[in-house]
Amino acid sequence: MGKLQQLQLLFTHPTEFVALAQYWLYHEPKRDITSPQEFKTSGYDRESMKRCWFFLEKTSRSFAAVIKELDGDLARVICLFYLVLRGLDTIEDDMTLSDEIKQPILRTFNQKLSLEGWTFDGCGPYEKDRQLLVEFDNVITEMGHLDPLCREVITDITHKMETGMADFAHRAATSKTIPYLSTITEYDLYCHYVAGLVGEGLSRLFAATEKERPWIADQLVLSNSMGLLLQKTNILRDFREDADERRYFWPQEIWGSYGFKRPEDLCLAVEKQTADEQKAMWALSHMTLNALSHCVDALDYLVLLKNQSVFNFCAIPAVMAIATLEVCFMNRDIFLKNVKIRKGEAVKLIMQATNPMTVAYRFRDYARAIHRKASPSDPNFLALAVMCGKIEAWVEHHYPTFVTFTKESKTIEYNTEDPRSLIIKRDHELEKEKVRRERGANLQKGELERLVPDRHVDQSIPWQLYVFVLGAFAFLLVFTGMVVLVSLWYFYGDDWTWKDLGTQSIGLGIQRDGNVVRQ
Repeated sequence: MGKLQQLQLLFTHPTEFVALAQYWLYHEPKRDITSPQEFKTSGYDRESMKRCWFFLEKTSRSFAAVIKELDGDLARVICLFYLVLRGLDTIEDDMTLSDEIKQPILRTFNQKLSLEGWTFDGCGPYEKDRQLLVEFDNVITEMGHLDPLCREVITDITHKMETGMADFAHRAATSKTIPYLSTITEYDLYCHYVAGLVGEGLSRLFAATEKERPWIADQLVLSNSMGLLLQKTNILRDFREDADERRYFWPQEIWGSYGFKRPEDLCLAVEKQTADEQKAMWALSHMTLNALSHCVDALDYLVLLKNQSVFNFCAIPAVMAIATLEVCFMNRDIFLKNVKIRKGEAVKLIMQATNPMTVAYRFRDYARAIHRKASPSDPNFLALAVMCGKIEAWVEHHYPTFVTFTKESKTIEYNTEDPRSLIIKRDHELEKEKVRRERGANLQKGELERLVPDRHVDQSIPWQLYVFVLGAFAFLLVFTGMVVLVSLWYFYGDDWTWKDLGTQSIGLGIQRDGNVVRQ
């Protein structure tokens, strides 16, 4: 970001400028994988792993920063998982490779992960991640250092993904016309292969490394939705870039329903500002609606995560996705160029995506922004309103906005300006009244039971009680007598005898001339 852009950001979005400045000044990575103290988990002391970290940084700098902050050995595991899938995706995306070459490599790629020294240098010279495959032997070497359970998960996910990619790549290569994804179901299947399986693999790795609870690996639907939300957002955002490379991922069921014969016609309608431009925007609205359908599942998944680094790893891309959907919605630039959110906004989201409540509120805010942009003339207007309402309802159900918790006083406070607070207040009053009535009824019932004996209960006094009372009385008499006798002996000593008890011989005489004499 240049100085002019920073100055513009300061005046147009000052809060984002502040967030960007704070991030640059105060943010420090939670761990340094190059530190000798981290060698045990990061593997940076091995040359092969050092190259893997280099390729991760080269392929995706922003994603690499999030991966490096994962706890313990999970960072190294996810790094290798990402590179394996990136290598597979590079082969699938390379348009210079013929189907005859691509098919056998794709369908056996999982076997290559255990084939020591395997590399591939057949990708086109302009392929971005070509060098990763040229030095893929480093990834294979590091796969051997992984825990067997983690290695099994990566191999299994790779096998499932390569099968789907190979099927779609073969269809694209053998199609006599420009290949399109025909239906939304087919679109979902493609996104499942390239992204949903990634979500499944990540959940299984979270459990395998014991960073999350074991049952998180079984959350297949939620894991799939997390992946589909991110993938569909990228497909929506990169429409023009993909169209320029003659790659089309928007399903024909969507853009065809608005009268377009080819997906390129959407770009032409916007470029030339024809009468069909509005229909192109409706197609974009439909794609946005389809992506938003995974937001609730994504929120459900995030609240299951307990490890802070894992939560950040999943929450940051998710909140970035819905922010991207908002900036792309009803934005004609989608058909003209690649659209991204502002860097200041991205940094602000990174700093805020630290807990489920804040992330949920960001989802709600962007859903509201999308709803505000929607036009009543849009055929998808009602469905969009319902979808945004579902997100709002989820947030209000889990984190009601009219309730605040004060950490200092540890009390719950309600916003008195919100009508829902009156309902809560009335509910509390009714609950107190119910408790008071029940308490009064119980007291009356207990008093009646005390006054009116139960005829079914034996009211006679047991003989053991008589024996106890008489015994206690006899013991008290004996004890009292002993105390009296001991007291007499203590005070009078030998001046009295047992036969003198009860007589007047014991006692003080009269005082004569200041002396006390016995009578």
